[in-house]
Amino acid sequence: MSLPHSCPFDPTGGYSPEELLALRPVIEEPADFAAFWRATFAEALAAPLDWSIKPSAHPGNADHVVFDIEFAGLLGNRIGGWLTQPRNVPVTRGLLIGHGYGGRDAPDLAPPVADAATIQPVCTGLPTRSLHTGIPSQGGEHVLHGIDRRETYVHRHSVMDLWRAASVLHEAVPASRSRLDYLGGSFGGGIGALALPWDDRIRSAYLCVPSFGNHPLRLQLPCNGSGEAFRLLAQKRPELRSVLSYFDAALAARHITIPVLVAAAAFDPSVPPAGQYSVYHSLGGPKELFQLTAGHFDGYPGQSREDLEIRTALARFFA
Repeated sequence: MSLPHSCPFDPTGGYSPEELLALRPVIEEPADFAAFWRATFAEALAAPLDWSIKPSAHPGNADHVVFDIEFAGLLGNRIGGWLTQPRNVPVTRGLLIGHGYGGRDAPDLAPPVADAATIQPVCTGLPTRSLHTGIPSQGGEHVLHGIDRRETYVHRHSVMDLWRAASVLHEAVPASRSRLDYLGGSFGGGIGALALPWDDRIRSAYLCVPSFGNHPLRLQLPCNGSGEAFRLLAQKRPELRSVLSYFDAALAARHITIPVLVAAAAFDPSVPPAGQYSVYHSLGGPKELFQLTAGHFDGYPGQSREDLEIRTALARFFA
């Protein structure tokens, strides 16, 4: 399928919906992939959180009150974000909510469940709450920061930010410990996939148009934004592919055993659809697929209907 567009490339990546459903990723996994991530998880949880919380200038809404939160990153930086609590019902669970590559300038006040406290961190170096000297905030530059080594790559710190945010939520709102789920889209979908296998506090997850899946394939597919920055640099410096292999969301998905709902698009100018479907197909546990017509592309026919359907699916999935 295709939609009218002005991109100088095919946002389907040349795959039909049927071909995306039939895709079976073939990706070589580094021998120490799991060991690297387990060590990273241990490092993230061992460092002091040094967290703080205060009432936010954000007014919230009729259903949610908002707090500003901060905690220590692992680069000598501070990670900012928001914590929300329901106004009208007791907290019985927690939600860890990721964001896209544009960062976040306000909290999401429409979680799919009413009784959750949410924590919504902004990952290292990104606007508006976690800008950091020396780390570019624009997606196409941020995605390349520290990429020479797996230990210094900024996506490693982004994953650690999620784990540490979950710890802050549990300390700030003890009732959230009873159940923790994850939601993330685009950047947050890919970073979430990297985070999920190693943290057994998370019970289930929703990944929407997840990025960073199947690097060997996606590096062959032109796109917009951060993915294209990846692709062009890898052409000049093919040795970086060995670093990227540790940050492949589809490889991480093999190790995910909790239930996951994936919303994947057949047409997406920013995240190649084949990469999204590679994450879904690679999942190692119970999984559900919501087939979106398009991602990162507003105004297509049927979008409002799909938005409503996915909200309904999320309420059921997280019930």
